[in-house]
Amino acid sequence: MTDMPLRLAVIIGSVRRGRFGPTVANWFAEEARAHGRYEVDVIDLADVPLPLVMPGWGEETDPAAAPHEQELSRRLAAADAFVVVTPEYNHSFPASLKNAIDWFREEWQAKPAGLISYGGQAGGVRAAEQLRQVFAEMHTVTVRDALSFHNAWDVFGEDGLPKDQEAAASAAKRMLEQLDWWGTTLRSGRAERPYEG
Repeated sequence: MTDMPLRLAVIIGSVRRGRFGPTVANWFAEEARAHGRYEVDVIDLADVPLPLVMPGWGEETDPAAAPHEQELSRRLAAADAFVVVTPEYNHSFPASLKNAIDWFREEWQAKPAGLISYGGQAGGVRAAEQLRQVFAEMHTVTVRDALSFHNAWDVFGEDGLPKDQEAAASAAKRMLEQLDWWGTTLRSGRAERPYEG
């Protein structure tokens, strides 16, 4: 089972028009594919419009929202690990990302997550640190090493690649190695003993 590729969901957290997230996410997704241990699914929350109004406990999802909920649930449940790509909005992460996290529970449990942030001078690090608290509540393990792109629009070239590709690839590899260990270990654990979160 340890030789099986890990299913990695790379989640683009911002849905704002003109956002930079797809540039960062697509670069990282290619790094993950090149690593050799991952099957990658890029999930763009702009393509999965979950409503802000959630059903009450025990209630059915609104029929208009149900296909989006079911699609995202399926893709998150299939993942062995996650990487969340987030900007920093007002010292935190986007509401669209929190909404997507809150719609689900079991799909996140007993799996690892890596955090990639981007922004201005702070590089989105406050958003990433707040996500660690949220994911702990979801029973998701965040790996230690994160990626942070300060003034990201200056760090990436017009080709969508970091200008210092060697440094960026090295940081990505460290995160991918940690996700590999946690993802493989937790996948085996879930198979041998279902998680009772």
